[in-house]
Amino acid sequence: MNLYQSKQYIEDVVAVADLDLSWEKLRDKCMLVSGATGLVGSFLVDVILRKNQEDDLNCTVYALSRNEEKIMERFAGYCGDKHLVFIPYDIRLPLARNDIGTVDYVLHLASNTHPIQYSKDPIGTITTNIIGLQNMLEFAVAHHAARFAFASSNEIYGENRGDAEFFDENYCGYINCNTMRAGYPESKRCGEALCQAYKAQKGLDVVIPRLTRSYGPTMLMSDTKAISQFIKNGIDSEDIVLKSAGMQYYSYAYVSDSVSGLLTILLSGKSGEAYNISDESSDIMLKELAAIIADLNGKKVVFEVPDFVEAAGYSKATKARLDGHKLLTLGWRPRYDVKSGVERTISILREIR
Repeated sequence: MNLYQSKQYIEDVVAVADLDLSWEKLRDKCMLVSGATGLVGSFLVDVILRKNQEDDLNCTVYALSRNEEKIMERFAGYCGDKHLVFIPYDIRLPLARNDIGTVDYVLHLASNTHPIQYSKDPIGTITTNIIGLQNMLEFAVAHHAARFAFASSNEIYGENRGDAEFFDENYCGYINCNTMRAGYPESKRCGEALCQAYKAQKGLDVVIPRLTRSYGPTMLMSDTKAISQFIKNGIDSEDIVLKSAGMQYYSYAYVSDSVSGLLTILLSGKSGEAYNISDESSDIMLKELAAIIADLNGKKVVFEVPDFVEAAGYSKATKARLDGHKLLTLGWRPRYDVKSGVERTISILREIR
């Protein structure tokens, strides 16, 4: 899958690279990105490399991934670029690199992020979010990072208590911690607390972007989130398979909007603060999302009972709409609503098949 062959994908990358952000903070700097081959991380790396080409930003990206072959394939269009350094690495191990000097920005984006992983590898889910995060925090301190960004999740809010339509950054809903599925949201909550501990004890400047359910052409074909499954059905012109009544009411974000929000927070966010990356135009019920993708392809929505492994990994939250007003005060604006975003995703992925 070569995204660089898609005119639409390049347009999305250029649109973020051309935003009026505080890019000068990245000029002649170094950035380390964990999860560099993931949905959000890979798009972010493409944006920085594009900005280097357009405006001579001269920002070096250290891209971390467990699979060297995978990272070489994903960024094939930039092989040989001096600003992109591949580092094969398991995030759960300390990163000891004597050849790396000061790293100005560290972005921890690595995480298990889909239901099958939650149920099949709950230990890996937790250790990546806690031990992996601590390894990155220690690296940031040792390499004198100017700022650390921890990609948190809408799942830290837990279940809606029925007292709020939207979750602002101070909301805290119910999570039953004594379950296997709690490993993801609880480890993300613990990760945010760990960031605050490093800020207080080590003097590390941290910001916490809270990503909502992100999607886009950089999604992995192995992703088992409902929206990813719907999109794969759409790409293949199949009926959309819904494995619940579809009453879940969630916030979503197209990947370019997630990355523009992430960069806005990295470059302009207040130290120690968390920010929701979300916009109301992308809030939708799951059954309505399935219907939109079905309509785009002239297909129908069909119901299928999930198997035990799938059901064990699904979120139990039924209503999780994020309040994005805090990020709007930093000047962030989304480019896509949910309908145009999923339509563009399917179009790009079909284009490069």
